This record gives sequence, structure tokens and C-alpha cells, in this order.
Amino acid sequence: MSLPEELIAGLTVTKVSPVHGGDIARAYRLDTPAGPVFLKTHPSPTPLLFEREARGLRALRAAAGPDLRVPEVLASSPRGLLLEWIAEGRRDAASEIALGAGLAALHRHPAPHFGGLDGDESGYLGSVEVDLTPSTSWPEFYLERRVRPLTRRAIAEGELPDQALRLLDDLAPRVSELCGPPEPPSLVHGDLWAGNRLVDVAGVNWLIDPAAHYAHREFDLAMMLLFGGFGREAFATYHEAYPLADGWQQRVPWHQLTPLLVHAILFGGGYGASVMATLRDLAR
Repeated sequence: MSLPEELIAGLTVTKVSPVHGGDIARAYRLDTPAGPVFLKTHPSPTPLLFEREARGLRALRAAAGPDLRVPEVLASSPRGLLLEWIAEGRRDAASEIALGAGLAALHRHPAPHFGGLDGDESGYLGSVEVDLTPSTSWPEFYLERRVRPLTRRAIAEGELPDQALRLLDDLAPRVSELCGPPEPPSLVHGDLWAGNRLVDVAGVNWLIDPAAHYAHREFDLAMMLLFGGFGREAFATYHEAYPLADGWQQRVPWHQLTPLLVHAILFGGGYGASVMATLRDLAR
């Protein structure tokens, strides 16, 4: 196998082992005399894919407190990332409690606007490009930068019927209600499903594979609830540390539209039906 030379320059690699690394990149454990490291790469990545991920990892690492860790970016290039290795352990009630506390602290980190880090106007959720043009309004950002463009793309690719856009137009006058009471923007992971959270052998939580940007904090929680894998202790501890506005559970389906749309675009299948069911439920 051929690994990007710019990422392993100066390393003495004694063994290369493929590991699970998600649906987009190829991932490897590299053994070195100083210990293992993690490498992810792609032979033909979309523009700025790894650069944006590296920026997100660094932003999250700088903002995370003692209850939540983010792997250090050891090297990066347009072809991949070299990260510190995380030896996986097991999740338990204590790690769920720490996750809730750590995520609440992360979301309290000051953010300048809704949208991209350092003024980025685009980014990725998975391998789907999303609009991150900065905005001072979460309802405007979420509807016009995120849900409406992804709905149009899903329709164009044959994964949704035209009716989806009509349903969304019907919902548009209620967008402020659907988004909830105004809150300041938060630094969010942006793709926080259970596979992007690891627990190490010491029981410490780590966040990986982010689509980091500035958003409403309920977006991360809605993503956590979409596919499951997080304990009730995490949500209870989060709410105790950083109470959520009344009705946040009712707003979860609205904030889940983005990942559902991305999954419909990438994988088709039943995700388009889930989008339509969500839009119809919200429009009632």
C-alpha cells in the first residue's frame, strides 16, 4: 500500500494495519517506536475535505474541557490526516455522565456567529458539501443555508419528490418557532452520532470525525438522538449543567432534517421516506 509521504515524513513505521475508519476515508494504525498513530487518507478527496476536518479538530480540541478530549492533529495535507491514537475501552454510566458535562462545557464556548469556522463559507457533513456562510440568525441559517439547499439537491438526485419543497415552503413562516427561543451560537461537533464518540481504556470520552461549525447547540443533541447509542445519563447531566429551553424535545425532528437529508443524498433507501415523514409531521 502507498501512504501519503507528506503525512509520515520523519516517522519510523514498523507496521501498517487497516482499521475501521468510516465510509469516506481509508484508515490505518501505524506502529512506530514511539507508539501507534492513526492515519486516514483518500486517493481523490473532495476539495478541502481534510483541511476542514483538521480545522474542526483543532477548534474542538482548544475548546474542550477536562471531561472531553479531541485527538491531536499530528500532520495534515490535502490527502489525509495523521492523528494521535486512541486505545478504545468500554462505555459505562460514568463515561455517559462525563460526556454530558463535557459537551455542555463545549457548547458554552463563545462563538462569533452561526456558520463556518474562521469565516469559512462552506464545509462538509460526511462527503456532502454544505453552506456555512456566516449569519447572525439561526432560523435563517438553518432554513436557507442548510435545509432548503439540501432538499433541492435531494430532489434533483431523485431521492425526494417535489412535494418536499412545497412542504418546506409551508413550514417556512414557522421557522422561528421550529428553531426555538433565540440562543447565542455554540461550537458544535456537527456530526455527533455514536460512531464519532469514542471512550478510551481510562473511561475518557473522545470526539472524532467532526463537521465542526457554529450552530444552535440543540443540533448536536438532535444528532445524538437520531441513531441512538448515547445513555440517558449523558442527556440528564447535560441538561443539569446547561439547561435546555422548554420544548427542546419537540424541536428534535426539525434539527434532524439535516442529517436525514444528507443520508438520503448519500445512501438513498429509506432516508428519503424519513425526510418526508418528518416534514409531514412538522407541517401538521
